[in-house]
Amino acid sequence: MLTTTIEDLHADVLGCALRRLDGRSLAAASCATAALRALATDPETWRALCLAEWPSLALLAAQPQRRQLLAALPPQRLFADAHPFPSADADTGCVLGGGDGLLPLPVPAGELLVSAVDVYYRGAPLLSRVVETPASSSWFLASPFRVEALERKKPAPATEAAAAAAPSPAELELSWVVVDPARGRAVNVSSRRPVAVDRHWYTGETLARFAVVLGGCKFEATVACSEGAAGWHAISEVTLAVEDADGAAVSGEGTLRLLAAAMEAPRKGGESEPEEAKRRYLEFVKRKKGRKESKARREALVDLCCSAASAVVVLTCLAAVALR
Repeated sequence: MLTTTIEDLHADVLGCALRRLDGRSLAAASCATAALRALATDPETWRALCLAEWPSLALLAAQPQRRQLLAALPPQRLFADAHPFPSADADTGCVLGGGDGLLPLPVPAGELLVSAVDVYYRGAPLLSRVVETPASSSWFLASPFRVEALERKKPAPATEAAAAAAPSPAELELSWVVVDPARGRAVNVSSRRPVAVDRHWYTGETLARFAVVLGGCKFEATVACSEGAAGWHAISEVTLAVEDADGAAVSGEGTLRLLAAAMEAPRKGGESEPEEAKRRYLEFVKRKKGRKESKARREALVDLCCSAASAVVVLTCLAAVALR
């Protein structure tokens, strides 16, 4: 009796089937047999997977003058870097000193950072942007780090599909992949799902916040949504900023060090990672609040001591004048 195995299928048929798998299933298939491993490690298969996962990369690959930015990063490496979350072990290599400023670590060599930004609603892409940030100028290194993927004073008119979907900010998903072409590494600095949704006190816009804590600092991507007359929400702004545990903005130099550490850190995948990212975000907010309250108590104590010392000096002067 003849037995038929999956390897009896033509290689083209197997390759077509493998291209329909997700990253985890494709990696598992490569461990089955040598033949499947050869097919599953095909760069074109992983390239198609990356383009399907991040539509923004398709925009980058479609432009010949920008295509070389990803040439140094093989598709399989890109997926392995950008799909899983940076592990909590990334926090053990803090590159920012508490209160002492930057530790004397070398600034990673790289003249450009590429941000591939994708916003999804219920799995369907709503917005894709690619942002190139020059990272070698003294202005960038010394200024607070901030990347704007979308900035509009007024939201764009909604399409019929967007108006029919009426996307809720709480249901949005965000992927923000930062690529360092010089190092050939990447990292996803978004929590994928919102860790907090609130309303801006001045503009009235709804803000969906996506944050990960790396190296003791918070990478926070904010998606601002404006509500239209029909009830739909239009995305009006998408930005990324970094702040430390004291709530101060991290400079471009400090961010480069944080990104370098995160890119080299181990990755950890799993369905529970968005919840883990939210838990670490809430811990960061609680820790920042505690540090702020402690600083306020210290300042109040210093003010009290200064007031007491001033009162003693005044009383001493008055006593000296009275006894003269």
